[in-house]
Amino acid sequence: MMLTNESQTLRNDWSRDEILGLFDLPFNDLLFQAQTVHRQNFNPNEVQLSTLLSIKTGACPEDCKYCPQSARYDTGLEKEKLMQIEQVIEAAKAAKASGSSRFCMGAAWRSPHDRDIPAIEAMIREVKGLGLETCMTLGMLSDTQADKLSDAGLDYYNHNLDTSKEFYGDIITTRTYQDRLDTLSNVRNSGMKVCSGGIVGMGEEQKDRAGLLMGLANLPKHPDSVPINMLVKVAGTPMETEEDLDPFEFLRTIAVARILMPKSYVRLSAGREEMNEQMQAMAFMAGANSIFYCDKLLTTPNPKANSDMQLLKRLGISPEKSSAEKDSQQQEADLHQAIAEQKTDHLFYRAS
Repeated sequence: MMLTNESQTLRNDWSRDEILGLFDLPFNDLLFQAQTVHRQNFNPNEVQLSTLLSIKTGACPEDCKYCPQSARYDTGLEKEKLMQIEQVIEAAKAAKASGSSRFCMGAAWRSPHDRDIPAIEAMIREVKGLGLETCMTLGMLSDTQADKLSDAGLDYYNHNLDTSKEFYGDIITTRTYQDRLDTLSNVRNSGMKVCSGGIVGMGEEQKDRAGLLMGLANLPKHPDSVPINMLVKVAGTPMETEEDLDPFEFLRTIAVARILMPKSYVRLSAGREEMNEQMQAMAFMAGANSIFYCDKLLTTPNPKANSDMQLLKRLGISPEKSSAEKDSQQQEADLHQAIAEQKTDHLFYRAS
């Protein structure tokens, strides 16, 4: 299935058969198409760096079969209450100093309690004050809660679809697929940017990976960020013995996500600890342009920050600047342009 210029425009009406057609392409053809789309919309040699901090760990009442934070599974995880604001700010400062442009905060809740919202709002304001983009994942949100987080200045809200609508019930029973769509609708209506993706390697079939991407690409608006996670198998969860997904199938998922959602950031997310450098490099070629840049993703390992920077340097890839830094650079460029135009006008009037 070759893409025409017309088909490269944003679409929200993909069929599963069309998407499976992309999955079925010869691997080199698929990566070539994905890289072509990527270059049309992004600098191919920049990657956005995010840091993820667990601000409230464990004791989640949900039964997501992949998650070590569920209170239903014995994974040896120590429960922690909501962090103090001062601790969050120190972590955000360290993240910015190490090169991250976005700071993501996650809490193991089914949904946040209204009593916790004021502390969450304070975290958002303080982190934004450092010049970082802000992102949170707190579970399901009501429309009122979404509005409050948006008013506090939250840039992104993460709420994954996890898998296809058809396979969803095999993974989670304590909230529905529609519940997730409703939260995404509340986030979108509040004016915040949507971060939504899923997990592969949970025993699903290729049609389910296609279904996951179809669900994301056919939202009323494409998610601004699409994290693609490889299952991290944690002892004590129902998925601790799940078979490994073929690495090429993971890369195909990245490439198809890039083609379907050309202007979205596609994040190479959980599971990077198990990927060698060559696989990560191929994921960037397939269109991934965002990574989590920290030692731990909520509760599971992630490549060390220094290793990430070394790999990016070897690949000739630079960290993308934050929105605040881009705005500052643009303002400076506009100022220089205005000064140059004034000088030109002055010389013109003197000459005449």
